[in-house]
Amino acid sequence: MRTRPGRASTDAVDITQQTIGILGGTGPQGRGLAYRLARAGQPVVIGSRTLERAQDTAAQVGLGLTGHSNVEAARHSDIVIVTVPWEGHAVTLKVVRKELEGKLVIDSVNPLGFDSKGAYALRPEEGSAAEQAAVLLPETRVTAAFHHLSATVLTDPEIETIETDVLVLGENRTDTDIVQGLIDRVPGLRGIYAGRLRNAHQVEALVANLISINRRYKRHAGVRITDL
Repeated sequence: MRTRPGRASTDAVDITQQTIGILGGTGPQGRGLAYRLARAGQPVVIGSRTLERAQDTAAQVGLGLTGHSNVEAARHSDIVIVTVPWEGHAVTLKVVRKELEGKLVIDSVNPLGFDSKGAYALRPEEGSAAEQAAVLLPETRVTAAFHHLSATVLTDPEIETIETDVLVLGENRTDTDIVQGLIDRVPGLRGIYAGRLRNAHQVEALVANLISINRRYKRHAGVRITDL
């Protein structure tokens, strides 16, 4: 059995009753995270640009989820996970900036491009999607995580545990401890601190490699850190 890396402050922070809002929760990744967290007993709300889509997705997933606009989901959440497509990242964050003030945000967006050769990483002007979020949300505690999880695996009800590590980045160790604690609630997942937001680009970019691996080997590969 793999051991859990030590964390300084998660014992002092009870996240079990905190509401997790998922912006872009109607997409495959957002829907999968909503399902896994709700299945673990975490209160979850789904956000979308379209209220009807959010409500339909929440009803399909079940588990007590509710659907809202992205603004309402941000307003009524304690912790927010951003899972919108890269093309809508900046626009979405600008819309919900006020509702996110003072809150913990987990950015899981991967800036990618696609052409005839497959997926490739994009480099935003700010350095990464997470760093763009930090610039656009100066009154928000921005972290980054959940980049390398397969939406197919997340949404498969037949899979009980997901034996994958999740890299967590952020400027404040207490905040990254909280994110690790949230990740650890999902059976099989292990949250691992991986540095500050300036290191987010290579974490986001690795998804392009995983897409190539999965296409070549017809799998849903994730990431594991050894000797930890």
